[in-house]
Parts: sequence; structure tokens; C-alpha cells
Amino acid sequence: MLGSTHGTLTTDSRRARAIACGGQPAPAVHGRPAADDDLDVSGRPLYAGVPDLDRFFRPGALAVVGASDAEDRPNGGVTRRLLAWAERVGARLYPVHPTRASVFGTPCVPSVADLPEQVDLAVLLVSDPLPVVEQLAEAKVRFAVAFASGFAETGAAGAAAQARLADAVRRSGIRLLGPNTNLNAFEEFRQDLSGPAIALVTQSGHQGRPVFALQELGIRLSHWAPTGNEADLESADFISYFAEQPEVGAIACYLEGLKDGRSFLLAADRAARRGVPVVAVKVGRTETGARTAASHTGKLTGADAVVDAAMRQYGVVRVDGLDELQDTAALLARARPPSADGVAVYSISGGTGAHFSDLAAGAGLRLPVLSEAKQAELHQWIPAYLDVANPVDNGGHPVGDRRGRKIIDAILADPAVGVLVCPITGPFPPLSDRLARDLVDAAERTDKLVCVVWGSPVGTEAAYRETLLGSSRVATFRTFANCVTAVRAHLDHARFAASYRSPFDEAPRTPSPSFRKARALMSPGGRLSEHAAKQLLRAYGIRVPREQLVTSAAAAVRAAGLVGYPVVMKASGARLAHKTELGLVRVGLTSASQVRDTYRELTDIARHEDLPLDGVLVCQRVEPGVEMVVGVTHDDLFGPTVTVGLGGVLVEVLRDTAVRVPPFGEEQARAMLGELRGRALLDGVRGRPPADLDALVEVVLRVQRMALELDGDLSELDINPLMVLPRGQGAVALDALATCR
Repeated sequence: MLGSTHGTLTTDSRRARAIACGGQPAPAVHGRPAADDDLDVSGRPLYAGVPDLDRFFRPGALAVVGASDAEDRPNGGVTRRLLAWAERVGARLYPVHPTRASVFGTPCVPSVADLPEQVDLAVLLVSDPLPVVEQLAEAKVRFAVAFASGFAETGAAGAAAQARLADAVRRSGIRLLGPNTNLNAFEEFRQDLSGPAIALVTQSGHQGRPVFALQELGIRLSHWAPTGNEADLESADFISYFAEQPEVGAIACYLEGLKDGRSFLLAADRAARRGVPVVAVKVGRTETGARTAASHTGKLTGADAVVDAAMRQYGVVRVDGLDELQDTAALLARARPPSADGVAVYSISGGTGAHFSDLAAGAGLRLPVLSEAKQAELHQWIPAYLDVANPVDNGGHPVGDRRGRKIIDAILADPAVGVLVCPITGPFPPLSDRLARDLVDAAERTDKLVCVVWGSPVGTEAAYRETLLGSSRVATFRTFANCVTAVRAHLDHARFAASYRSPFDEAPRTPSPSFRKARALMSPGGRLSEHAAKQLLRAYGIRVPREQLVTSAAAAVRAAGLVGYPVVMKASGARLAHKTELGLVRVGLTSASQVRDTYRELTDIARHEDLPLDGVLVCQRVEPGVEMVVGVTHDDLFGPTVTVGLGGVLVEVLRDTAVRVPPFGEEQARAMLGELRGRALLDGVRGRPPADLDALVEVVLRVQRMALELDGDLSELDINPLMVLPRGQGAVALDALATCR
């Protein structure tokens, strides 16, 4: 990667540039002012403090502004629930109402100013929370919750009202949840459950209900943050806070939009550093879903491919359904780190084992073939005509006696096996009862993960409700698909966590020596010609062909002699985005006469198409390799993004690309290549030599550095094709397009 030096931008100018580019200056970090080193070279924050939300979730005292005991009004029901919650958590509650003497027998105070003590939390049951904010600030209230709707989710007027509320909250120093939120933070959590807990973040309260209901299956929940419109406190704040809580084993999220891309990544980074899995449903995979999400929360959904890549970079497990969210979060919260990534499938039916194994292998899980010795051991208890290589088919009867437990223990003892899955498609008592008990007993005595799929549609059987759900060591599922999804997430996250290094620790903070030269080439609001775009690449050490820009046929001939035949000739101008389609590229020219004639032909075409040129490029002909594309685009949510994929004239047709959000390191750059469907082309096919992957990765990293340093200037960059030559010979940018902000 490029080295960095003490750069040319001051802290103030970098902050100003960040704001101008749509970012925000760095927030205070753990209560201290943001320092110069807290910003990357694009002016975005590299650190974010963890909000102290202890007194939000467990206040010593709270006020309910607009409290009511009218049973036929929503405020009455909310007040009653808050009184019950305050009693459960041992908080003192003060109803606030200007005309009522008491509410549900609890004395009222007429205003916030009349509160008898400083309260930690104010719940605002008023239609317009804005006038109350200043009163809360004067009373030194730390937190507030606004239930009122009619803000950004309703359109432009509501968004303006929310902006005024957010501005008042910032000036006051209060932390606000909402508006357009609900009572989920004040639910009754079961206190009789033990083990690691799930903490829940939802932007739509009702969508968290399936996860909250996991308590009925014996899975502990510790917190629920219904973030609503996020005028102040956002999902990222709660993810950061939950990641620091010792009882939290996993964080489950339902997200309709992200308030700020960098804040979300910093929160995900904090969870990754601490090894706390984050599982998320993120609405917006389709245009319809994105449109619905925007209308519901009033936030920008963002390009889904970028969201997906950003989550993957930081180990966030993205799932689609709420059933997947609950099952995956439950497994990740309680499972111990795997000792091996091999999955063994054990069933009483060959068909069941084959079906599950097919789904598991198709999802990328590794089902190792058990050793000859292990198969011989299993055949002590399983008839010899049954297959026990993996999946292990026991034929049914051995689960009803002492053999069943021995088989399970033998499989778990195999060092290649880290996960045992037993799919039970339907109950068959009493054998299934004995099988469930054996699986639970074995799970209690091993560090390896034991999963059971209980396929009965009834779900009232004692083996399921009492035996399996009564164990905190067995992960129980109702469907094959959810089991496969959760196990894959468990193994993937374990690999991720074992090698995770935060990219924010090594992100460039000061511009490289390339920055001054590159910025001088930029043309605000315009597009660079190919020649200027290649100069931009050259400034960042990206190799381009030998070439000369000429403005006459005679100069073209001289340039060809200097570059060396055969040559390529191309028209060069700021308005030329697709030269090949216009006939403005010629390759393989071998003589002066050809060069002279081609110059005239290219300029004639440009003149006929009314396309101004800055000249004609006479270029070195580069030997064939693998044509790739490397580019930069600007995402409204995350800022600059870097894309790599198969290039050439069919790049839009193939659409075989991978994307990352800077900052990222070499490992992520190589992972991008692994995501390409055409990855095998880089390894050499049909007798072609392997491509120079190191050179390709280096180009990706240099483009990333350019994207960060020129974020305020560069809107889009497209290197296509980047010719990746055989191993050891490098990569050459044959063409480039750059658009300035």
C-alpha cells in the first residue's frame, strides 16, 4: 500500500471537506473531544464513543410528561404500563400533567420544572415534543423518549419538523429515542433465564416480536431498543452499547435504513473487536422494499449491494426472514467457538440424512467423510449395510437402546467434526423421546455444537417442549433451512472473529505524496479525458501503457516511432465515455501510413459526432491478459466505494463484481476476488497462465487510497479494462474514465 506522510490538509479543512461531502465531523470519543487522529484522510471519523445508556434502561427516576389515567385514551394505557414497569425495575415515577392532581393514584406535578428530583429519563406522551426539550434541558434530564408520529416518515414537512427537533436535542445535550417509537424498551423481560442473552434493536417494533418471543423457548433477552425515526439515538449507538455488555451473547437487528453509514460500521467494528455477533434483517433488497422502507422511516436505504458488502466486511450476519433472525441469533448467542468446521449429519433415515446433507453442502458447509476407523467403530452398533461415512444412517432401532448414546459420542469424538446435526422430521415415540434425551445428555458433556431439527408441525410433543427446549446446550430448529443458515453463520463468524483486525486502526490519516499532483488534475463538475484520467492513475502509482497525446498526423507518426510498433490509437476527450461503440479506437497499427490515416479517420469521426477532442492518444499495445474493471463510486450512505470485477466491453452484461467500503486491507481486497463468479479466469484456464493476483490486489488498494484522498473531488472512476498480465508481469490500465464532483 502507499505510504503516508504528514499531509497538506489541516484538521479544520478536513472536517470542512467531510461536511461538504455529506459526512459529519468526528464525534467526541469516550467523552473527549475528537482529535486529528480520530479522522481518516477523507475527514470521516475513525472512532466513536459508546453512549452510557445504563440510566436509560435502568433509570433511578423517570418522568411521564402528558401522563393520563383515561382508560379510553392511548396515553392512559401507556401510563399504566410505565407505572408497572417502574415498579418492576425499582424506579421512582413522576407523572407530569398541568391539570391533573394524580394519575392512577400517583400524585402529578404540573410541569417538568416542578419535579422533586433530577430524573434520568423523561417519557413524552405529547404530540409535539419540541417545546418540552428545553424544559428537560433546564431540569438536567439525561434521556427522553418521544412516541409522537408525523415526522420524517410522513414526507417533506415531517422531515423538516424532525430536523428542528434533532437540532433542539443537539443543543440541549439530551439523548432522545424516537420520535415515532414505542414501548418495547419497557417490556417485561423474564428474569428466570440464564446464559448469554440476545439484545434486540428494531426500527419497527412489531418486527421484533418473534425474537422477543424466544424467551418462551428458554432463550434469554436482555434489552430491546426500538429506535423509530432516529432523530438522535440511532441503531449504531445501541449496537455499540450492547457490544460492551457482558451478558450479551449476540445482537439481533431489524433495520429499515441506516442513519449514517460510518456510524454503523464503527458500531459493527466494536462488536467485531469484542467477538459479539450481530445478526440483521436489512430491508431494501428490492426496489419495492427500499421504497417502502423510505416511506416508513424517512431514511435513505442506500444501494443494497453496498450495504451487503459493508455488513460482510464487519462480520454482520445478514438474513432475510424474521424466523432466520431469531434462530440464527439464538444459536450465535449461545454456541461456543467451534473446534473444527466439519459438520456431521446423524439420522434414523437415509432419506432424511441425504436431504439435509444436500442442503448443507449446497450452502457451503463442509461434510467430511469419516475415517475408515471411525466408520468401523460406528458399525459396532449400526448394521453393516447402512452408510455411516457422513451422513450417518443408523436405521432407526439403535436410538431406542444403549447404542444410541454410544453412536452420538463416537461421532462427537471425531476431531474433524465440530458440529453434529440430527434432523428428526417427525416424532416417533418412544424412540424419538430416547433420542432427544441422548442428544441433550451428549451436548451437556461436549464443547461441540449439537443441533436438532424437530420437524413436527405440532410442536407440542414432550420430547420437543420439555427435553430439547429445556437444554441450553442443544440448538433446536423447526426447519432444515434455518438450521443450515444458522450453522453456516456460526462457522463463518468464528472464522471471521479469529482473524479480524480492525481496518480503522490502519486507515490513512494524512494524504500521501500523490495527493497534490492528483488534485491538480481534477476539473470540478466535469469529466476528465482518458489522457488526464491516466495521469491521475499514474500519480497513484498505477501502471498505464506508454503513450503520447498528439494533435496532428505528423506528430502521431513520430509518437508511434517512440512508443514502438504495433500501436493502439484512440481519440481522447472529456465527453468520450464509450469510444469503442463510436469507432474511436483502433488497434494493431504497424506502419506510419496506417497511423497517419487513422489519425485523420478518428478526428473526422469526432468532428462528425460533434465531440471535442484534446487530441489523439498513440499507445503501446499491451499483450493480452485477463480484462478486469476496478472502479470508484460514491454511495450516499457510506461515501466512496471500491469495485472490482470482470471487465471489457461486456462489463455491464456480465455484472460480475464485488464491492467494499474503505477502509479495508489486503485481506479484504483478496476476498473481493474470491466473490467473483469468474474467479477461475484469474487462476488460468484452458492452458492460459495464472494472472498476477498480487498486482491486481495492489491496484485495488491504490484505488482505495485515491478514493479516500480525493473523496471531495472524485465522483466516479472506472478503469476498464485493467489488463492483468501473467504472474509476475503486473497489471496495466488500458483505459480510464474519471468524473469530478
